[in-house]
Amino acid sequence: MRAFRIVSIAEAVSFLVLLLIAMPLKYAADAPAAVSIVGPIHGVLFLGYVGMVFLVRPVLGWNGTRTVLALLAAVLPVAPFLVERYWTSSSQEAEAAGVGGAGA
Repeated sequence: MRAFRIVSIAEAVSFLVLLLIAMPLKYAADAPAAVSIVGPIHGVLFLGYVGMVFLVRPVLGWNGTRTVLALLAAVLPVAPFLVERYWTSSSQEAEAAGVGGAGA
């Protein structure tokens, strides 16, 4: 579970950095190197997030609708923050109570 939280936050931050810093630098300051660096990092984190959604789905008890919404969240700049914050909180409470094993 912890890995999903980390990847979710990292993916959302990388998306914001790409969108708000790297892309303006590329087009406004003629500095494409920023996108060349941040773009692949974001791509790897995006793929990691998508993979982690499928790994945590059974642990969190997500149905198909919630899974699809979590996957769609990956293409919105701040939505992975919301998925991490609100859809993983029930499992955090269970972990704190000692239910659900060692945690991921």
